[in-house]
Amino acid sequence: GLAVAAVAAGSFTPAFAGTVTAAVAANFTKVAEQLGVDFKAATGNDVQFSFGATGALYTQITQGAPFDLFLSADDKRTATAIKDGFGVEGTDFTYAVGKVVLYSPSVDLTDGAAVLTAGAFQHIAIADPKAAPYGAAAMAVLDTLGLTAAVTPKIVTGENITQTLQFVDTGNAELGFVAASQVVGKPATAVWTPPQDDYPPIRQNAVLLKVGADNDAAKAFLDYLKSDAAIKVISAAGYSVN
Repeated sequence: GLAVAAVAAGSFTPAFAGTVTAAVAANFTKVAEQLGVDFKAATGNDVQFSFGATGALYTQITQGAPFDLFLSADDKRTATAIKDGFGVEGTDFTYAVGKVVLYSPSVDLTDGAAVLTAGAFQHIAIADPKAAPYGAAAMAVLDTLGLTAAVTPKIVTGENITQTLQFVDTGNAELGFVAASQVVGKPATAVWTPPQDDYPPIRQNAVLLKVGADNDAAKAFLDYLKSDAAIKVISAAGYSVN
């Protein structure tokens, strides 16, 4: 009886479960981990994630890091990946549109623009704008408000959006610009959402890399990102989906 049960249980997963390695922008960490679990439950395939700033991940890709997929925090670097011969043409698409927000556990941000303008803070955390699209978006917001010169001396730079949030949570900065997805469920007074017009849209694109061109599990994960099940998880996490 036991042997039969084992065979029956095994028949739900594909005989050859694949493994996918994905380079993923740091803002998408929680969501990617959730999608990885769901994808494995649905297909039996494993996804192994490496998280970091988009620019840093792209540098790793150009240096031969063996990633099958690249989930960027912008649409620029996926296009560059294709142009530079690392990405597979025609496979890139927008999997999420991110929102940058100002966050503070200690300062009332009901009117974030006023708080920034008053400048009564010592430090503000922003992800490195050269490497992290959310950092670039934060700088665009300051620029729109005419505050770049006033605020720049107070900036504490995070390597990526995860470190930027840590600076705020540990009190190394009283406030900081992070991804909306990182502060879902925080009190309304702790989060200020700048008008969408204040910065270019953060279109987060995914692309199949040449390394993963023959990996069916990698292609399946890209397809899964477009599924209703995945879109539900992505939307619930504070992103909009095209």
